[in-house]
Amino acid sequence: MLGKIFQGKAPETVPQLKASATGKVLAYQSAGRVAWSPRDTVSLTRTGFASNPVGFRVVRMVAEAAAALPLVLQDQRQRYDTHPVLSLLRAPNGAQGQAELFEALYGQILLSGDGYVEAVGGDAGTPVELHVLRSDRMSVVPGADGWPVGYEYAVGARKHRFAVGGYSPICHVKTFHPQDDHYGLSPMQAAAMAMDVHNSASRWSKALLDNAARPSGAIVYKGHEGQGSLSSDQYDRLVSEMESHHQGARNAGRPMLLEGGLDWKPMGYSPSDMEFHKTKDAAAREIALAFGVPPMLLGIPGDATYANYQEAHRAFYRLTVLPLASRVTAAVGTWLAKFVQEEITLKPDLDQVPALAPERDAQWARVSGAAFLSEVEKRQLLGLPAAPDEAADG
Repeated sequence: MLGKIFQGKAPETVPQLKASATGKVLAYQSAGRVAWSPRDTVSLTRTGFASNPVGFRVVRMVAEAAAALPLVLQDQRQRYDTHPVLSLLRAPNGAQGQAELFEALYGQILLSGDGYVEAVGGDAGTPVELHVLRSDRMSVVPGADGWPVGYEYAVGARKHRFAVGGYSPICHVKTFHPQDDHYGLSPMQAAAMAMDVHNSASRWSKALLDNAARPSGAIVYKGHEGQGSLSSDQYDRLVSEMESHHQGARNAGRPMLLEGGLDWKPMGYSPSDMEFHKTKDAAAREIALAFGVPPMLLGIPGDATYANYQEAHRAFYRLTVLPLASRVTAAVGTWLAKFVQEEITLKPDLDQVPALAPERDAQWARVSGAAFLSEVEKRQLLGLPAAPDEAADG
C-alpha cells in the first residue's frame, strides 16, 4: 500500500514506519500493579458478600443475632406491653415481620454503612407500614447549609424524592465516617483488601484443582535413538494423553505409562506454596475482625484469643451485636416517637439474651445486695421504669 502511495518519489523521501523497542515486551507483561476490586456498594456486595463465604457468614451472623433480640418499649413511668409502635414493629408490612425488617436493616448497614427505613402513611399519627430501602439506590440531597433537605431513591431512570420536614418519612441510620458528612463507613469497605486476597486465594485453589491440584512431578526426555527432543507429533500426543487421562479430580493418583526416553521426576510443594494456604486463613481472620466476629465462631484455625467457645460467644454479643442493636433501635424509636408525639425509648431487652445471662445474674445480685441504694435507684441502675406506686406518687 505504501509503495503505491509513494510510487515515483525518491527513496529518501519515503517515511519509515518505526516502533518502540519495548513494545513487544509491554505486550507480554503489565506494569505489575495490584488489581483491587471496585469499592462501590454494589461491587463490594457482589464480591464480599455474594461471592465470599466468610463475608456472607459474618454479615448473616451479626444481622440475624441483632434482629433476634427481643425489644422493649418504655418511658419514664412504665414499660409497655401493648402500644401502637409495638404493633407496627411486629407487623411492619405485608411481606415482613419484625425480625425480617430489622435483619434487612442491619444487613444494609453492614454492607454499605447506611440504613434507610421508610414510613408509609404517617402524616397524622402512627405510620401504617415500614419498609427498608436499598442503600445503593438512595442518595442524600444536601441543602445550602449542608444539612440534608431530602432523600432521592433511584431505580434505573425513575427517581423519587422524599422531603425532610417535621415528620420525615425516612429514618437514616449511618455508621461513623471520619471523611464523609452524609454517608457512613461500612465494615465491608474496611475489609475490602482482605476480601480480595481471600477471593484470589480461592480462585488459585480452584485453578489447581482443575489442573489435578498441581503436577506432582515433571516428565524429563532423555533422548532416544539419536533424537535430541520430542517431535511435534510426539509432543502433541503426550499433551493430549496428559489432559485426557491424568488431569482433573477423577484422574487423581492414576498411574502413568511412559515410553522410551521419558523419565518421571517427582516434585513436592515448595515452602512458598505451603505458606500460601496460611495467607487465606489470615485474610479470613481480618474479615472477621473488621465485622467484630471472633474467628473462633467461624472455625478459622489458629485463633486462641478466647479460652473457650462460650467466652467468644459472649464477647460477640457484648462487643458487636448489642452496640449495633442499641444504636439502631434507639434511632428508630426516636424517629417513631415524633409520629406518636410521645417520649418513648426502644431498646433491646438484655434480660432475655441467653448469652448474657451470667453477666445479668451477677449484676442483679450486686444491685439487690446494695443496702445503701433505694428501690428507685436500683430500678434505674437495671434500666427499669419506676414502680407503679412510685409513678403514681410522682
